[in-house]
Amino acid sequence: MKKTKIEASLKGNMGFEMDLDGHNFITDASEKIGGNNLGPRPKKLLLAGLIGCTGIDIMSILKKMKVELEDFKIQVEANNTEEHPKVYENIHLFYKFKGKDLPRKKIEKAVHLSQERYCGVTAMLKKPHRLPMI
Repeated sequence: MKKTKIEASLKGNMGFEMDLDGHNFITDASEKIGGNNLGPRPKKLLLAGLIGCTGIDIMSILKKMKVELEDFKIQVEANNTEEHPKVYENIHLFYKFKGKDLPRKKIEKAVHLSQERYCGVTAMLKKPHRLPMI
């Protein structure tokens, strides 16, 4: 089993700086709740990770199917619960493909394979996980 390890260092009030695969960034809270707005919110990064994961899957599958796109956009919409812990529910992904004579069946198959078989972020969001308390 391959282990993932990430370390974060406090940068100011509520900001945390980390390095992911050589990419340095900071997550932070808004000024409204005491942060310094130095970077994106962690929960939104989860949604961004979902977009990235499914997008990479779909592009890989479509390249193998010899499907060429002019453009491809993915949008995610999610509702926050009102009570704490505030979590996303009803996450919806919208895929927008652009190109000439795109084969609908192949595109649908690529999206399905990503969502049902390959995208690890989707799989994690679908399953209730128990995180050990440390």
